[in-house]
Amino acid sequence: MKVLYINSNPKPMDQSFGLRLGRHFLNELTNQNENIEIETVNLYEENIPFIDADVLDAWGKLAAGQELSPSQVEKTSRMGEILEQFLSADMYVFNTPMWNLSYPPMLKAYIDNVVMAGKTFKYTENGPAGLLGGKTAVHIQSRGGVYSEGPAQAFEFTNGYLQGVMAFIGITDYHHVFTEGMAAAPDRAEEILADARERATELAKELVLAKRNA
Repeated sequence: MKVLYINSNPKPMDQSFGLRLGRHFLNELTNQNENIEIETVNLYEENIPFIDADVLDAWGKLAAGQELSPSQVEKTSRMGEILEQFLSADMYVFNTPMWNLSYPPMLKAYIDNVVMAGKTFKYTENGPAGLLGGKTAVHIQSRGGVYSEGPAQAFEFTNGYLQGVMAFIGITDYHHVFTEGMAAAPDRAEEILADARERATELAKELVLAKRNA
C-alpha cells in the first residue's frame, strides 16, 4: 500500500502539535504493516503551481491545439507530475493546521492541481462523478481553539470542505483525527495531544486491518 503524506504546515516538527500527531499516525501505520510505502509532499517546499491567468490561458490553448509559451509548458507539466503522483497512491494523509478559519493557501493550490476533469472526476448526464473509488483519505488536523462543539462550531469550515472534495473525486472512505484547544488551554496541551494520539493509533489499526480484509 502506498501512502501519500501531504503536509501543509511549514512549521518545524517540535513547534507543531499537528505535525507530531501526523508523525505518530504514520509510525502506527508502519508498525501495523511494514510493507506500507510512505511518500511525503511538503507543500511549502515543493513547486505547487497556482491556477493563474497563465494556466487558464494554457488550458484554453491546449483545448484549441495551440502552442504554449515556455512558462505555460513549465506550469502545466509540473501540474501533470503532481497529478500522476496523486493518482499513484492508495491512501492520502493530509496534515493541516487551521489558519483564520481556513487552510494554508498551498493546500488549496494543491487541491487545484489534483481535481481534474477526466482524471479524478468526470462529467456525466447525471452530473459529476468521482473516479477514485476504493482509495482512502485521512485528515490529521490541529486547531488552537475548540471547533468540534460549542459557540465556535459554526466556524469550522475546514474539514467539511476537504471531505467534500474527496467525495467529489470518489473517495468516500474518509477519516478525521484532530487535536484542538491547545491555545485555549495551554496547561492541558500535552494531555490533549495524547488523547488525539490514542485515536490515531486506533484508526491506524482499523485501516490496516480493513485493507488486509479487502
